[in-house]
Amino acid sequence: MRTLVDIGDPEVKALDRLAQREKMSRAALIRKAINDFLARNNADIEAEAFGLWGDRKIDGLAYQENMRREW
Repeated sequence: MRTLVDIGDPEVKALDRLAQREKMSRAALIRKAINDFLARNNADIEAEAFGLWGDRKIDGLAYQENMRREW
């Protein structure tokens, strides 16, 4: 998918220098930057959910089996 994004001249020049140094196209460099940004932000969401069950007194598997018995 193509997306149009306005980027200032100083940023474009910096991207071009970095792309040349990394031997990548500007587009590949931008895709990598977006993927890195998304990975960092998704990790924060996953970290927020980690350990949510920790303060419960019942074992998670036991709770699940209990709930399924009700079906």
